[in-house]
Order: sequence, then C-alpha cells, then structure tokens
Amino acid sequence: MAFTLYALLQAGLLVVNAIAVLHEERFLRHGGGLCFLTWLFCRCTVGWGSDQGIGGFGEEPGIKAQLTNLIRSIRTVMRGEGVTLGSGIGCSVTKDSLRLRGAPVTIRFVTNTTKECKKDLLERLTRLGFDIAEHEIFTSLTAARNLLEQKRVRPLLLVDEKALPDFTGISTDDPNAVVVGLAPEHFHYEMMNKAFRLILDGAPLIAIHKARYFKKKDGLALGPGPFVAGLEYATDTKATVVGKPEKTFFLEALRGTSCAPEEAVMIGDDCRDDVGGAQNTGMRGILVKTGKYRPADENKIDPAPYLTCESFPEAVEHILKHLL
Repeated sequence: MAFTLYALLQAGLLVVNAIAVLHEERFLRHGGGLCFLTWLFCRCTVGWGSDQGIGGFGEEPGIKAQLTNLIRSIRTVMRGEGVTLGSGIGCSVTKDSLRLRGAPVTIRFVTNTTKECKKDLLERLTRLGFDIAEHEIFTSLTAARNLLEQKRVRPLLLVDEKALPDFTGISTDDPNAVVVGLAPEHFHYEMMNKAFRLILDGAPLIAIHKARYFKKKDGLALGPGPFVAGLEYATDTKATVVGKPEKTFFLEALRGTSCAPEEAVMIGDDCRDDVGGAQNTGMRGILVKTGKYRPADENKIDPAPYLTCESFPEAVEHILKHLL
C-alpha cells in the first residue's frame, strides 16, 4: 500500500486530537491506567494506505477508524473510576462532594447504619446538603434483606424500629432465624436469651455488621459486634455477616457501576470496616481522621491504608490531583 503525505497529516491530527481528549478529561495517571493505555497502543495496528476509511469484511480498518476507536476506549477507561464514601465522615463533606460531582467518577454512599431505613437516611442526607440520589446509597440493611429473601427464612429482627420499613413484606411470624443490627433497646437479657434459644434450635445467626463501636454525640458507644460475639460464644456458632467489612458487601455496592474494585477508592473513618474491608476487596482505602477515628488506627490493619488524611477535603484533593 502506498504511503501518502495526506495519510501522515491525518494521522498526526488524530493523534493531537487524542492527546487533547486526554488532557481535557484528565486521564488516569496511576499504574493501572497507564498499563491499559500502553496495551491499547501496543495492540493497535496502524495501516497506511490510500483508503483511510472503515475497511471491508476481512480487512483492517483504516487509521481514522482505529484512532477514533482508541479515543473512545480512553474515554471509557477514564469514566471507570469510582469513589465510595463511608457514612461517618462528617457533614463538612458536602462542598467537597460537589467537587467530586464535577469529576469523571461514579459515587456510591455505603453505610452500615441500622438505625434508620434507606428512605429516612436519604431524607436526612438531603437536609444536610448532600447531592445524592437513592440509587447511590447502599446499606447493610439492603444486604440483610437480600440474604433473608435468598434463604426464605422468618427472622427475629433485633434492629431499630426506624429500620423496619426496609424489611416490609418479610414475614416475622414464628421466627426461624436471628438478625442482629444496632438495637440498644433489644439488647437485654430476655431478648438475647430468646435469640440464644432460637440459634440453639438451628436458626441461622445473621449479623448486619459486627462493628465494635460507633460515634454518638456524647462519645463512643458499643456497636452490635459485642452482642453478636456473645451469641456466637454461647451457641458455638459463627454468624453470617452481610455489612462492612465483608467482601460481598463492597462488591454488591459496585454492582451496576461498570467499575472494578481496583478502579475504586473508599473513603471512611473506620480503619477496619471501611478501609480494611475495601482494601481486602481490591480497592484503595483512604482513612480520614474524623468521626470514630482513634489515634494510631492506621496501624491496626495490614496492609496499611493506601492513604491517611486529616479530613475529607484532603482526601478529595488527593483523588482529584493524583488519581484522575
């Protein structure tokens, strides 16, 4: 095939166009992004000839088509990055979450809270100034309901009354399963003993999560984890955990985002449940020193957090500058 000056000029213009697209949309500069770009260049066979259009059946496409496909592929990769926000990182994140909205990322708000249903949580976050849609929220209550439906069991629900709407339609008559969330009003001897006897009779123990503690206005308070551990110890059984830090929880949160774990970043204040769980799933984990964070928390997991920041704005700044 003949080599023409027109073909060379056309190729040059398309390469400049591709570089402009990369600059405009701030292509991923971390290792994975560069490897993917290199792979595209290595696998893209550029054919020089007089016909630079789309080739016929069995022919190689022309340079214009190949470079156009390359640009489209790059755009797709750039939009694959995800940012996941933990639930305890404070109300000051609203302004910075808007900065993320302007970036080519998909956002999910993931939470272990069992104190309220998803509808109430959405309303509360909206009042606080969050720009968030219901489909962007993934809770451990949702994960628990999914498991109950799969197992077709009737649970004894040890959850807050405000969380019950998320279990509408699930029969609780004559329970043959035990579900434990954060429910201080249920953590007394009579109710715990009822759960104990059900488990001894073969009922599965399902923990919405096993957080050791959580942050209240007046300080830290016991989470459901110690009570789940007590039931496990007394009945010599192991609970099925559906919330953070379980790998299945994070994978479910990413479902429908077209984002692989290695393309996602988790921001949270819980070193084990937020950061440790996310990193065990393959994500990057950013620990912020707010909410329930305690000094030296970053030393409690292995591997250590990808990054530890003083605040959520600092974490956002890092993402915008170094991961996009």
